[in-house]
Amino acid sequence: MSATTKVPLSSVVTKTTGGGTPERDNPEFWNGGIPWASVKDFKDGIYRLSKTKEEISEKGLKRSASHLIPAGTPIVCTRMAVGRIARASVPVAINQDLRALHIRDEFDTDYVVWAVDSIRHRIENLAIGSTVKGISIDQLLSFEIEAPPKPEQTKIAEILSTVGRAIEQTEALIAKQQRLKTGLMQDLLTRGIDEHGNLRSERTHKFKDSSLGRIPVEWEAGTLGQMAEFLSGYAFKNHELTEHGWRVVRISNLHKPDFPYWHYQGPVRDSWVIRSGDILFSWAGVASSIDCVRYEGEDALLNQHIYNFKFADELTKSFVYLFLQYYLPILRTEIEGGAGQLHLTKDKIQSIRIPNIPTLEMEAIVSALEGVENSLASYSRQLSKAKVLKTALMQDLLTGRMRVTTLLDGKEDCA
Repeated sequence: MSATTKVPLSSVVTKTTGGGTPERDNPEFWNGGIPWASVKDFKDGIYRLSKTKEEISEKGLKRSASHLIPAGTPIVCTRMAVGRIARASVPVAINQDLRALHIRDEFDTDYVVWAVDSIRHRIENLAIGSTVKGISIDQLLSFEIEAPPKPEQTKIAEILSTVGRAIEQTEALIAKQQRLKTGLMQDLLTRGIDEHGNLRSERTHKFKDSSLGRIPVEWEAGTLGQMAEFLSGYAFKNHELTEHGWRVVRISNLHKPDFPYWHYQGPVRDSWVIRSGDILFSWAGVASSIDCVRYEGEDALLNQHIYNFKFADELTKSFVYLFLQYYLPILRTEIEGGAGQLHLTKDKIQSIRIPNIPTLEMEAIVSALEGVENSLASYSRQLSKAKVLKTALMQDLLTGRMRVTTLLDGKEDCA
């Protein structure tokens, strides 16, 4: 099978079109129904521009350097999010940070979009500017892409678009499931379920005032300190760390899957040891670092600034973990904007208010919320697999490493 050839983007396009921004202080130029795209409308992995955050008027279009780009034309970012590319579903005006690429008939437009996206890291690396990165149109057009025959381009684009749609659909399912989880948490963790399996309301059930606010009369107001034992990590010193031994878990390891682990081979206290399923609470750093995480992995040691919560039983452990998922976004909002590094005191964490509810009701709430969490986890695994597949296909199909000729002529691959 013959290899594909590489061609510069300058031979792929007939012309490019730039854009501009109407005067911001002239209200006649804005909100006139014409979609007006800027870099903030372009997202990673989204190749269709279905709507824009802003609109301009006919007068704004005529009185500025903006141009109306025909629907379906690829538009690429040349400043800031350099290399992001998408096709608009409708005619759209663009600003000066974007460039429309008008594609020659001998090239499949969707294929060109995928091909440009596949070399985006190279385009980004060339971007210049200390504050706002950007490249010139001549620099952009100097980049080369593989150029198989057009029928093969179309088939490649179809394959990649199918995977791309699967990713978008799965992301939509995750977003829907996340909204469901948020709504369920709000309802179940503030009102609960009665003995008949119905959600309580003050119209049909008795409530009372408490330090948690209005709660069902069957509940009591408790605190995290009453429900959990707090085990502290150790402040490991640089000279104590090694390349092998016990894994040491730091706050960054809880939030960044690829963050490197420290290791330790010295004496170990039982209170430092964490195991898969333990509930960890990170209490230092910026507001987003204040979090509660269910640890998964090999036995490890806990670094300072993280507590390991121990509970009397698994049910209470699951309930408290779910409640903290609901409560911590509220807590982060309360402490946002603090200067420098944040350190929640142990007293502050122990005083977090948590409802103490009857066992049967707790079981029902945990079962309902864990069902939604399990669905989210399943969708997340599907999404990860689809993204890995997309990356592999882009590397193979858009470099010529793998050809799709057999899909076009029905013959076995002879490569």
